[in-house]
Amino acid sequence: MFLRFINKTEEAIISLLLVAMTLLVFAEVVMRFGFSTGVSWGQEATLHLSAWFVLFGVSYGLKVGAHIGVDAFVRLFSPPVQRLISALAILLALAYCGLFIYGAWIYLGKMKMIGIELEDIAVQTWIADSILLIGLTMLSIRLLELLWAVATGRATGFHQTNEAEESMHLAEELKREVADK
Repeated sequence: MFLRFINKTEEAIISLLLVAMTLLVFAEVVMRFGFSTGVSWGQEATLHLSAWFVLFGVSYGLKVGAHIGVDAFVRLFSPPVQRLISALAILLALAYCGLFIYGAWIYLGKMKMIGIELEDIAVQTWIADSILLIGLTMLSIRLLELLWAVATGRATGFHQTNEAEESMHLAEELKREVADK
């Protein structure tokens, strides 16, 4: 239930960020090239929206297997050994996230204490940069999900898309289309 809520919320936020970023850039281009004007805060807003989009996208990419991975070495081993290697990799990734979460917590605390606002937008820096904490926490949740799947035997490692297989599948489809014409 909790994970389903996180999944839906994450997908909704990613969609909203993409729409907002696209509309903002489109409006900025039209204003700049069509009317020789623009908004002073457009570039900074786009930068922060893209940072939020990327850091939410990292955890979403882990969930759907969109990250590129090199697992040729790991596939040489039996599934139990693959699970062990994957568990070690996940634990190292969690440690990495933990370090970044700790650093983000300290950074955001100092930014809140100082009270600095963004340069062109009347928003405190710690609020705009809070995606560091949110995004890495989301990634940690995804890694814990994966660790549980590996520990319970439902997965042997990171779910990744096999680009070579997909390319071969697309090539076969193209051959069929050409042959049908």
